Amino acid sequence: MSKIWDEREKSLEDEYFRRKEQELIERLHALRAEEELHKKEQSALLRCPKCDGSLKEVKYEGVAIDRCEKCNGIWLDAGELERLTGEDESHGWLSRMWNSLSNR
Repeated sequence: MSKIWDEREKSLEDEYFRRKEQELIERLHALRAEEELHKKEQSALLRCPKCDGSLKEVKYEGVAIDRCEKCNGIWLDAGELERLTGEDESHGWLSRMWNSLSNR
C-alpha cells in the first residue's frame, strides 16, 4: 500500500513542477514580447539629424513640430514653416516659438 502512496506523491509532485514550469515559460514569453515591443517603439522614434538625440513631437500654435530632447533643436516638416509664418500677430513667429519653448 505504501508503494501506491509513493507513486501518488510522485505524480502530484510531477504535476506541481509541470505547472510551475509552464507558468515560468508563459512569463518568459510575456517578457520577450514586451522587450520586442519596447525595441519597436525605440526604433520608431525619430532621431535628431544634429546630435542623434530622439525627437519628440510638440504642438505649437496648432502645428506639430519636432523638438530634440537632447540639444533642444527644432525641426519642421514640409509645410509647417508656411503654416507658422502665416499667422498675423505683432511679434514674429520665431519670437513666439522661442517664448513658448522657454516657458516649458
